[in-house]
Amino acid sequence: MTSLAHVTAVLNPDRPLLIVDADEVLLRFVEHLETFFLTEGFELRLTSFQLSGNIYCMQSNEVAPPAKVKQLIGLFFANCVDTVPAVPGAADALKNLSDRYEIIVLTNVPHDCRARREAALRELGFAYPVLSNAGEKGPAVKTLQAATTRHTTFVDDLPPQLASVASHAPGTHLVHFVADPRLAAMIDQAPDAHVRIDHWPSLQVHLENLAAATK
Repeated sequence: MTSLAHVTAVLNPDRPLLIVDADEVLLRFVEHLETFFLTEGFELRLTSFQLSGNIYCMQSNEVAPPAKVKQLIGLFFANCVDTVPAVPGAADALKNLSDRYEIIVLTNVPHDCRARREAALRELGFAYPVLSNAGEKGPAVKTLQAATTRHTTFVDDLPPQLASVASHAPGTHLVHFVADPRLAAMIDQAPDAHVRIDHWPSLQVHLENLAAATK
């Protein structure tokens, strides 16, 4: 089983570290989630950058309560964690960056789905360690950051996660990335992010330049 302690033990401390989220960074999460909701009789109406309050029961046309939303997302991971498609360009970009960076996927997937998510990502061309996380990601990034002598970069779609890393692991280069264009249009660059980039070819260039500038 891949654990935080195991990953930090095998990292090359002389290479920069790139920590990436999965959903809406590597994987087209919301798009696939929408399809699943429909099979359960619910509809996602993207009127704001959040799930809560935007999921409706198709039969009653009422907003799904938080407990139901939690149940639906749990069912989604249990049934669909293996089938979420990749964000265009992500696999190629990370492959091109892998000769310069140590790459880790840090995802808030249920712990009992971690191995399945890692296998699914590997099938999509993401052959990197996958760490499951619950809640804020700052503490995990702090531990990973301490395992390298070079700079650390963190990529996520959620401003609270970027804020968490800014608080717990200062000095980390923070990239705000939102793959779904509908969601991307609904939110400005996160206040704690150093840069906002929503396309992998552009992010690859940015990270190559960063690696070159911080040798």
